[in-house]
Amino acid sequence: LSAAGKTKKVALVDCMRKLLTILNAMLRKNEE
Repeated sequence: LSAAGKTKKVALVDCMRKLLTILNAMLRKNEE
Protein backbone atom coordinates (compact mmCIF):
# COMPACT_ATOMS: atom_id res chain seq x y z
CA LEU A 1 0.00 0.00 0.00
CA SER A 2 2.78 2.46 0.89
CA ALA A 3 4.49 1.84 -2.47
CA ALA A 4 1.26 2.60 -4.37
CA GLY A 5 0.73 5.76 -2.33
CA LYS A 6 4.28 6.87 -3.10
CA THR A 7 3.73 6.41 -6.84
CA LYS A 8 0.57 8.54 -6.72
CA LYS A 9 2.37 11.28 -4.76
CA VAL A 10 5.27 11.28 -7.22
CA ALA A 11 2.84 11.53 -10.15
CA LEU A 12 1.02 14.41 -8.44
CA VAL A 13 4.26 16.29 -7.76
CA ASP A 14 5.31 15.73 -11.38
CA CYS A 15 2.02 17.16 -12.66
CA MET A 16 2.30 20.16 -10.33
CA ARG A 17 5.84 20.87 -11.54
CA LYS A 18 4.69 20.72 -15.17
CA LEU A 19 1.83 23.13 -14.43
CA LEU A 20 4.20 25.52 -12.63
CA THR A 21 6.61 25.41 -15.58
CA ILE A 22 3.77 26.22 -18.01
CA LEU A 23 2.53 29.05 -15.77
CA ASN A 24 6.05 30.50 -15.53
CA ALA A 25 6.41 30.39 -19.31
CA MET A 26 3.07 32.19 -19.76
CA LEU A 27 4.04 34.87 -17.23
CA ARG A 28 7.35 35.44 -19.02
CA LYS A 29 5.56 35.81 -22.36
CA ASN A 30 3.15 38.35 -20.84
CA GLU A 31 6.06 40.37 -19.42
CA GLU A 32 7.61 40.63 -22.87
